[in-house]
Amino acid sequence: MLAAAALSWLLTRPSAPEPPAATPSGAAATALPPARYVDNRQCLGCHQDAAQAWAASHHAKAMAPATENSVRGDFNDTRFRHQGVTSRFFRRDGRFFVHTDGPDGRMADFEVKYSFGHAPLQQYLIETDGGRLQPLQIAWNTEKHEWFHLLPHEKAPPGDVLHWSGRYQTANTMCIACHTTGFEKRYDAAQDRFDSRWLEVNVSCQSCHGPGSLHVDWADKKARGGTDATQPLPRHGLLADLKTPQAQVAVCAACHSRRSELTALPVPGEPHLDHYLPSLLREGLYHADGQQLDEVFVVGSYRQSKMYRMGVACTACHDPHSAKPKLPGNALCTQCHDPKANPAFPSATGSFDTPQHHHHPAGSAGAQCTACHMPAKNYMIVQPRPDHSMRIPRPDLSVSLGTPNACNQCHGDKTAQWAADAVTKWFGTPKRPPHYGEVLNAARRGAPEAPQALAAIVADAALPPNVRATALDHLRGSAAGVKERVAATTDADAEVRAAAAASLEDVGPSLAVPTLAPLLRDPVRAVRIAAARSLAPLPHEQFDAPTRQAFDAALAEYVAAQKMALDMPGPNLNLGVLYARTGRDVEAESFYKAALKIDPDFTPARANLAQFYAERGRLPEAERVLRDGLKREPGIGELQYSLGLLLAEAQRLPEAADALERASKLLPQRARVHYNLGLARQQLGQPKLAEAALRRARELAPADPGIVYALAVLHAQQGRRADALREAEALQQLQPGNPQAAQLLQRLRAGG
Repeated sequence: MLAAAALSWLLTRPSAPEPPAATPSGAAATALPPARYVDNRQCLGCHQDAAQAWAASHHAKAMAPATENSVRGDFNDTRFRHQGVTSRFFRRDGRFFVHTDGPDGRMADFEVKYSFGHAPLQQYLIETDGGRLQPLQIAWNTEKHEWFHLLPHEKAPPGDVLHWSGRYQTANTMCIACHTTGFEKRYDAAQDRFDSRWLEVNVSCQSCHGPGSLHVDWADKKARGGTDATQPLPRHGLLADLKTPQAQVAVCAACHSRRSELTALPVPGEPHLDHYLPSLLREGLYHADGQQLDEVFVVGSYRQSKMYRMGVACTACHDPHSAKPKLPGNALCTQCHDPKANPAFPSATGSFDTPQHHHHPAGSAGAQCTACHMPAKNYMIVQPRPDHSMRIPRPDLSVSLGTPNACNQCHGDKTAQWAADAVTKWFGTPKRPPHYGEVLNAARRGAPEAPQALAAIVADAALPPNVRATALDHLRGSAAGVKERVAATTDADAEVRAAAAASLEDVGPSLAVPTLAPLLRDPVRAVRIAAARSLAPLPHEQFDAPTRQAFDAALAEYVAAQKMALDMPGPNLNLGVLYARTGRDVEAESFYKAALKIDPDFTPARANLAQFYAERGRLPEAERVLRDGLKREPGIGELQYSLGLLLAEAQRLPEAADALERASKLLPQRARVHYNLGLARQQLGQPKLAEAALRRARELAPADPGIVYALAVLHAQQGRRADALREAEALQQLQPGNPQAAQLLQRLRAGG
């Protein structure tokens, strides 16, 4: 059986024919007309102080038609060479052009339609076939006043998804939603075309405050001397409540986070998880200890911080309209972290801006609070982004986990151990509980002790919700932590509930139905669709009539989100998995193929399609899918491993062993790869090679009973009774109640 590829949750913004109107919450909501977006000039005309601050912000300049006022790059017949292609930037008739390699590989002139961003870099959008707006990967460094390439080491020729004209660069999908107000992607999968629209070509007032028509009506009535007392409007008709820290962070998270979109047109002020699914602390996105790794923006880090848990809002540090820091340097932090207590956060009181605390010369770079607690990392080559988890530097974790730390970011010529020793010298050996990063690191390695530790994280309500949700994600498919996962379905945090629902996809119906059925009526969309997806493979006779009705509605929400985002491979994969699990084979195969048509190197879709064929006895087709992928990318270990298992299933053991041998080189830390290689060598009568593979598997997963049993059987077949007995006794210690282990041990002790 092929190992199942993980279900992708990569969703992109669905489209809708018209911007939906939104209704404010509150006692009078049912009596009010729906709120609609208005011309942003109406906002700016009344709120002039805010308008002035906003006009100078990056939000106001997030995107603009290409004009003399918006374009900052040098288009005076300048040239830039990358990977053998010389691009030329020039002007013609007052418009801006670049002469570069197009999607067909030919050099041609392309007009710049929009500037994108303002500082420290600016990109340029080019309109191509199918309504696509594609950002050039050659960007303008606004500080050094030079062109540079955003993927300097990537070889992405025309036709590749990472070429500037490729699908993974399409701004309609990847970028514009957070650079405009009221964006609608409007993708037609049948025609493979976009008809994207927006209400304001920048991040304007209503991006944060929500549609403004009711507020404008209220203001007009007030100006005429009217009163709204008979029809009170929450927040004067504005949908978003920006007074509470949690609501404020949720509004900012719509763009300042790594997340997937669940609906066509999110409305500021509505529950965040009604419209988005935040990315968890997954490998490749975050370091094991939760520090930023890939471009995850801000909120996923901030939600790990003590600041967030204590109720510190974004505007405690940032001006809400200019988005700039409210105070310079350490003064920003000493608003609270100062001997003079801040009444709002008295627990933050203390003397921190002193050499006795930071152990650096006063006024030096090392004495800045952000240097130690918010180390920055460059994204898009030139944009430094401070890590908003605001954590205590932990060079000791760098020693044990290999994660970065603020100390060595400055002292790059020193070791992590040197930094850890310095911290111990300054502050002594702290008494602190194990860091969740140690558990997540163990889970990423597949350590046998990880599941129980993950379950403990799930149960610890003092930990950040996205940490607990990540632990739940690691427990998917595991037999461990079921009690904790079930309990998490009633957690106060919606992200935890959604992750708990997803983690229970493989439990039996007797537990799944009563546990997940209530979540089908959860007030938050992300929770409902997670519950529906986990319940989807079960026979629907298990549901009573009300549960079936709620299930159908929640599953329809999930399917709708995928179907309106089919310009990316992830949603196609999601539907392929869903339909394969529910017996709709024609649709499943179609969506798997659609995912690979978009990106032939999308490994999860290729692995799932091969598994789909194998499970239905279509082994030649499964083999073709895998070999096609390996021909394109021979170094993909998952495909080599799947091919080895497939060939073993077809009883082509010599070929299987060769494929598994290659997989073991590509996935050297995967115990099960070595285990299956050992079994194949054993069946081929190659005991020395079999033992070497199984021993390597045992080193990587010493508590895996299957590996221990395989070693015991191998030794017994070789007549090495003492070695076999030793392994059998170890197996009994691992699984005292396992009858197979008891029988093997009894037989060996009897001399059999």
